[in-house]
Amino acid sequence: MFLVRRTIPGIDIVVDPCAGLLVIIVTILLCIGIEESAMVQSIMTLLNLSVLIFVIFGGTWVGYKNGWIGYRQLGGFMPFGINGMLGGAATLFFSYIGFDTVASTAEEVKCPQRDLPLGIGLALLSCSSLYMAVSAVIVGIVPYQLMDPDVPMSSAFSDNHMPWAMYIVAAGAVAALSTTLMGSLLPQPRILMAMSRDGLLPPVFQRLNKVTLIPVHSTVATGIVAATMACSMDVGQLSGMVSVGTLLAFTVVGVSILILRYVPPNDPHLSAVCIPAPVTLPPTPRHYFPVNSHMEQKMSSLPPHAKDYPHTPDLSFSSGASPQTLPGEDENSEAECITDSVREALVPREDELKLDSFQAHNVTLKNPLLSGGETNHEKLHDQTRRLVAALGIFGVCVGVILVSLATSSTSFPQWLQWIMEISGVPSLVAGTLVLLLMKQDEGRHKFGQAGGFHCPFVPLLPIASILINVYLLANLETLTWIRVSIWLGIGVLVYLFYGMNHSSLTKVHAENNGH
Repeated sequence: MFLVRRTIPGIDIVVDPCAGLLVIIVTILLCIGIEESAMVQSIMTLLNLSVLIFVIFGGTWVGYKNGWIGYRQLGGFMPFGINGMLGGAATLFFSYIGFDTVASTAEEVKCPQRDLPLGIGLALLSCSSLYMAVSAVIVGIVPYQLMDPDVPMSSAFSDNHMPWAMYIVAAGAVAALSTTLMGSLLPQPRILMAMSRDGLLPPVFQRLNKVTLIPVHSTVATGIVAATMACSMDVGQLSGMVSVGTLLAFTVVGVSILILRYVPPNDPHLSAVCIPAPVTLPPTPRHYFPVNSHMEQKMSSLPPHAKDYPHTPDLSFSSGASPQTLPGEDENSEAECITDSVREALVPREDELKLDSFQAHNVTLKNPLLSGGETNHEKLHDQTRRLVAALGIFGVCVGVILVSLATSSTSFPQWLQWIMEISGVPSLVAGTLVLLLMKQDEGRHKFGQAGGFHCPFVPLLPIASILINVYLLANLETLTWIRVSIWLGIGVLVYLFYGMNHSSLTKVHAENNGH
């Protein structure tokens, strides 16, 4: 039969046409529309939750019957130690890949400031609780070495004289695969669309269907690549690659938070070109602003250096008292008050106009009408602060990498592990202290929307996230890193030969340099 899993003779490559066909079906469903996909995913999620609840309660009943034989092993609760547990967690980290779907669909949410953090938090709490409960039950009713790695839950119930439960678990597995595929294929086309808007990919990836408003081209391209990989690679290889991608993405997010909070990049659309301010304003002809006789007398008393400035406009009235004149005041007293106030506001003092050759080409803060930026001292202080913050972030990254490699890798000699630990721990601690003691950059308010969700407990929470993710990455297999490196190399080539020349930031910088 065509859909049967088989091995290609001569090259020992296992192909699974059924997996590729399932990916294509899900891709077609995603091209139909977001509402239809959400409805199907809701039905599959409900079926999956029902099966998981059955596994938890049914497995608990089986565990009390057989005395939880899975926990009575010679090696104890964790026979492979903390490194074995974290290595398994790194391999299975792809189970959490669906949570980025919530963030990637922010443009399609009615109230993202409120719904995004709430949705991510509740989904993460619910799924983590179910994952832990199912794992605790399955491992308890059957020893881990006796499980079938391809169908662990079905074999666990079959070994405990409940073969009928295999069909229920199989239905839940199909539902879980469908929801996982939707959760994986839904955000990637949106990411490609955003990259295309920024000029990093060709414009074809940002085209939307006029009826469904779905990025069809991006969805089809993602589906073809995913179907090819699902058909030609086994579960172990795919799970490792997906876990690396997810952990790398979360690590980049943690580092990006530190950068945006402490050394945010300058907005190219707001970066103004320094234009020297004129020393004096051009004189305005007297006939533009006619003055009465009393104001002419007051103007004659102005200092000589103010003759080149515009005359004060006639704010008095031609006949009778002004509507603005208070009882007991006449027109001349009002004109005198207005003239004095305008003269104090618009005419600079003589000592402010005595500028040397350096100040003549720079903006001075003494005159509010001519002020246009920070002083040199403030700019120097900000540059120093940004440099120290950048060094702190660099120290955190270097320390995390050294500590993770020293504590997780067994291929390094012991003396090298000690050197990495001695170098990494002080670097990590020093970088963390620098960021804790520094004030965050005011430019961080330009990113995101006012009142939106912002990461709390900065910098401690991002640093903890980076440390955990990098440690899990260090526990993955070498072959997995080789496969991921090939994909990263392809991405670098796409950026070098297309994205670098067509990026929107490159165009903005070119326009600024042209002006």
